Amino acid sequence: MEMHQVRYFLAVSRTLNFTRAAEECHVAQPSLTRAIKQLEEELGAELFRRERNLTHLTEFGHRMLPMLQQCYDSAASAKALASSLKKGAVAPLSIAISTAVDLSLIVPDLTELMRIFKGLELRFLRGTRDQIIDWLKKGDAEVAIAGPLGENWDRLDSWPLFTERFSLAVSAQHPLADRKTIDLAEIMKDRLLLRTYCEVVHEFTELLKSRQLEPAVCHKMGAEPDLITLIEANLGIGMLPDSAIKSDRIRLIRVEGIDFKRTIYLYGVAGRERSPAASALIKLMRAGDWSAHAAA
Repeated sequence: MEMHQVRYFLAVSRTLNFTRAAEECHVAQPSLTRAIKQLEEELGAELFRRERNLTHLTEFGHRMLPMLQQCYDSAASAKALASSLKKGAVAPLSIAISTAVDLSLIVPDLTELMRIFKGLELRFLRGTRDQIIDWLKKGDAEVAIAGPLGENWDRLDSWPLFTERFSLAVSAQHPLADRKTIDLAEIMKDRLLLRTYCEVVHEFTELLKSRQLEPAVCHKMGAEPDLITLIEANLGIGMLPDSAIKSDRIRLIRVEGIDFKRTIYLYGVAGRERSPAASALIKLMRAGDWSAHAAA
């Protein structure tokens, strides 16, 4: 099936006149008639019924009309998009971000990127460490922001942005809210909310095992907003990176005896052609001042 055949069919369907359709398509009528005939042969049924000067869609033609119209519209949209991409009018960019990373960290860079690329179209992918690696390998994401991915892949480019501490987060109404420091063992007496989606959760659980510590109650959380909501409601406590806390209803307490941190990285794929938007974002983020988020 050729797109010009579909275009001729749509023109005849609209005008119900082969002559006017040929004029509208700027083609000789015999050529249009021949193309319609070839389309009918390919589809295996007549699309039009011709009665002297009258032309009507057959029942089959009526059924095919919406599908061929959609086919033609999709092809036209694809052609327009390709033209826009070629001219730089549209700048698509897919970014994978760890579920454990606050999007607000990169808002200043995204703001500058939108100023540079007026046709910027962003696609955000939120996921775990394994999902982010998979998206980068498959090309579903051009860049990623996450903690340590733990992947020994020689094509994985990584640039450290900043390293931050973890603190104990409690509700402002919690009995511990006024404390400045706390011992790790004391935390185990409370209801612990575990960030299962965090890239360094394994390291934290291994730390507890090495100290022979086990929480009295442990809730396994799957998303940061849910965890924050429970802490604010005084329904649990959790170890959170400092950049995750934006609520005035939460207090941070330093945990004595441990120096638990995480490093946030910017990732890309070495040797793979990058879009102008992806290249610009990488340059912006690598040149950025991340000292405000870094551990003191």
